[in-house]
Amino acid sequence: MKYRLKRYNSRLKGTVALESSKSESNRALIINALAGGKPSNIQNLSKARDTQTMLKLLGERHKVYDVKDAGTTMRFITAYLAIKGEEATITGTDRMKKRPIGPLVDSLREIGATVDYLENDGYPPLKISVVKNQLKDHIAIPGNISSQYISALLMIAPCLENGLTIELTTEIYSRPYIQMTLDLMQAFDVETTFEGKIITVKSQKYLPTSYAIEGDWSGASYWYSFLSLSEKKGHLNLPGIRNYSTQGDQEISHIMYQMGIASHFESGKVKLLKRNEIKRSLSLNFRNCPDLAQTVMVTAAAKGITLEMTGLESLKIKETDRISAMRNELKKIGSTLEENNHQWTLTPTAELPKSVEIETYEDHRMAMAFAPLSMLMDVTINDPMVVEKSYPGFWEEVKKIDVTITG
Repeated sequence: MKYRLKRYNSRLKGTVALESSKSESNRALIINALAGGKPSNIQNLSKARDTQTMLKLLGERHKVYDVKDAGTTMRFITAYLAIKGEEATITGTDRMKKRPIGPLVDSLREIGATVDYLENDGYPPLKISVVKNQLKDHIAIPGNISSQYISALLMIAPCLENGLTIELTTEIYSRPYIQMTLDLMQAFDVETTFEGKIITVKSQKYLPTSYAIEGDWSGASYWYSFLSLSEKKGHLNLPGIRNYSTQGDQEISHIMYQMGIASHFESGKVKLLKRNEIKRSLSLNFRNCPDLAQTVMVTAAAKGITLEMTGLESLKIKETDRISAMRNELKKIGSTLEENNHQWTLTPTAELPKSVEIETYEDHRMAMAFAPLSMLMDVTINDPMVVEKSYPGFWEEVKKIDVTITG
């Protein structure tokens, strides 16, 4: 299946609907389940496939938990089963079986869970039995690995007999996602401390509560890109997101300011406006917001902005190897992406093509990151429905800004 995107050069304006935060939704569902709360306690839940998979799996006991291609769900439910499961198996797609989970399994084993690899060491599928006798209440884990491992351990920590102290042994990556987890735990009446590189959670009970999920800043990034690449003045309204957010991807408002977009926060929404000034070269660290990298790269490539980037290591173990995928697809619009000792340089083209066909590599963010190129050229997106993983209504919202979609 292919979608062909074409837009006539009119002024970009209007309001588009964002999906609710998948990151916040998935954490809230796990915590709510540990609290014994009803699913209806969580309002404005994301419709993303990952979240709906989580909701289904938490709805009843299973012998086999199939997370499909949902990485966050895999990591969170693995830890959840160490508290609530018994001889349960967790598995996923072929790609999921290639995504590492060793650091989380090692930590759960230290605490006292029995976890066995069913195929390859370090990777799903797994067989899990609950912690019956807690062996340790203090563990050490690197801070520069996926924050989802750390968040998974934190969320089950109050349910352990002796609580849990986590010592982060390296520089901390994706700190905002760790803080999001702690803030959500607090919303369900659990107290924590995070001092330096030490996070302490005492044994205590979650209390069921009502919680409303914020709009998704990751999803907002694509609309920043659409407006940045439009050739005329305009504005877009994005409802449901907050200025003071725990989502690390709010950083897009600061990055895109340098690419010609100002953010005006009003009650319950942000209004995006074009501005005249842009920077022709930027140095960016995506350590705390890796999901923004693809969108920012495409925007920079199309606007002639050179990027010097760090913090992209985790992109290699996402839905696809996103570094390789971006290198391939950026080349089609004349840009290069090169790596040298964990630093990446994007060099834009002097002249864009009139059309491009983009492969999505079974990765939702590839489709959405390249869609804004339709402001400047005809774009064909292969396998466009990959967006259902995080933003099922994306293409309908694209139509609202007068992009014609055929296919």
